[in-house]
Amino acid sequence: MPDPLRPIPHRRFDALIIGAGGAGLNAALRLASADLRVAVVSKVFPTRSHTVAAQGGVNAALANVLPDDWHWHMFDTVKGSDYLGDQDAIEYMCREAIPTVYELEHAGVPFSRIDDGRIYQRAFGGQSQNFGGDQAARTCAAADRTGHAILHTLYQQNVRARTHFFDEYFAIDLIRDEEGAILGALVLEIETGETLVIEAKATLLATGGHGQVFRTTTNAFINTGDGMAMALRAGVPLMDMEFYQFHPTGVAGKGMLITEGARGEGGYLINGDGERFMERYAPRALDLASRDVVARSMVTEIREGRGCGPNKDHVMLRLDHLGADVVHRRLPGITDICRVFLGIDPAEQPIPVFPTAHYAMGGIPTDRFARVVAPARHGPEEIVPGLYAAGECACVSVHGANRLGGNSLLDILVFGRAAGTDILQYVAENPNHRPMRDADIEPALTRLGRWDRSGEGESVAAAKADLRKLMEDHCGVFRDDATMAEGVEKLKALRQRVEHVRLKDQSRTFNTARIEALELDNLVDVGMATLMSALHRQESRGAHSRVDYPERDDEQWMKHSLYARDGDRMDYKPVRTKPLTVESFPPKARVY
Repeated sequence: MPDPLRPIPHRRFDALIIGAGGAGLNAALRLASADLRVAVVSKVFPTRSHTVAAQGGVNAALANVLPDDWHWHMFDTVKGSDYLGDQDAIEYMCREAIPTVYELEHAGVPFSRIDDGRIYQRAFGGQSQNFGGDQAARTCAAADRTGHAILHTLYQQNVRARTHFFDEYFAIDLIRDEEGAILGALVLEIETGETLVIEAKATLLATGGHGQVFRTTTNAFINTGDGMAMALRAGVPLMDMEFYQFHPTGVAGKGMLITEGARGEGGYLINGDGERFMERYAPRALDLASRDVVARSMVTEIREGRGCGPNKDHVMLRLDHLGADVVHRRLPGITDICRVFLGIDPAEQPIPVFPTAHYAMGGIPTDRFARVVAPARHGPEEIVPGLYAAGECACVSVHGANRLGGNSLLDILVFGRAAGTDILQYVAENPNHRPMRDADIEPALTRLGRWDRSGEGESVAAAKADLRKLMEDHCGVFRDDATMAEGVEKLKALRQRVEHVRLKDQSRTFNTARIEALELDNLVDVGMATLMSALHRQESRGAHSRVDYPERDDEQWMKHSLYARDGDRMDYKPVRTKPLTVESFPPKARVY
């Protein structure tokens, strides 16, 4: 516990980056290479950040395996977003994809290769040639451990560039002045419980997603929406939180991810009758339809009684027809998962799969330079001085209502680098630290102090378990008004319960209990943002599928949602449909 009589130490840096995944490390590398003093705060050792779990690959129209063009990539991304993505940001991402991948290659990422030595590219869902034509092969892969390869390379390059790492430090809250400018953050050393103020001219939130808000998820225990909740408490609303992606192929009953690359290599889904049922739902793209389409199709098959197993509660993913050489060489990680957790060899037996909570399309609203934008006091919206966000915690929005596989690694890399580039300019224009008063730090200290409580009472673990079950039951693949409205009321009651949670055995757990309590606090906020946004959007679009409003409604709902913590308020803003240099892609029926 920190000593209340001892002043809190301060450290000063040009830039503070909270989160050490792909977005944070790519930004840090850009800044440290330009000789800025950069601090990276991470609650785990950097190479344990969740980017390490990304399997399938990163999209770029390199045309190494099949013909490709960044215009086609842009079309697929706009279509995949169900036309809710901002087309200027999507164009920027798809154009920057090509130099970004080559930059990674030159940095040392060990991509898989084709016979002539160029980067191997596999097919992924929602990809096409020539604006909706034949299947494309756009996803640059390092076997099925692409995120692992990228994260380790970026970390090593940051060590070389002398980035300063605060490993196993937890960010309590942002620090802001009276004018709303961000001055840095209050952080906690997890092992000792000592607090530290890190002052920075610019702060980047790169804290990843919030999959732990759901009971069954591909996300690690660290994915608790910390950056999103910090933004909410700083007065920044969260955008498009109703759009949460359920990955079609999680291991049934367990949640571990089976990469879309398995279907990209030729795997396919079957129901309990042995049928390739995707022919009914996506006759052209089949098993490589967009993720939301495949997930809904699987759940529909199960609901209609065509599931697999004694309880008919999952379907099967077949890879055995590909041969052991292809499966073991191109999908070694999936082979290991199946052997360890299922006791099977996927080259010989099918894999039981079911949709599992995977990825947040929504998050902290930013422009394509990764600058955080929020409603202004005297106008529509303005840039928050000194605050940036990139990666899964941010919403640019390039994913809109549904993310295409292979675009998440691309998102974190392109906009992590964009954040670094803009921060360089921001620091050059603002070379001095803004003054920080004790009163500016007080809200963060107050939040930390709320959790200095132990004794008898409800545990963090019990409240968190109830939250995760609530979200899974009331905000899943299929949604309706009554179910979500009930969920909101239950979540409001749970939010009150969390105020009375007690910590147990604090002295013996190296502050683990307090960290878990702070994470639960964050999860409740992002859970409410998700449920409230979903309840208010009265249409079906992308990953948000409502049985009571089954059609997409462009006239009423072609707009981004904004959830504010103050009063659980909802607001909306228009989608940016004008690209940077090309013609817009107008909305039309999204079929595969």
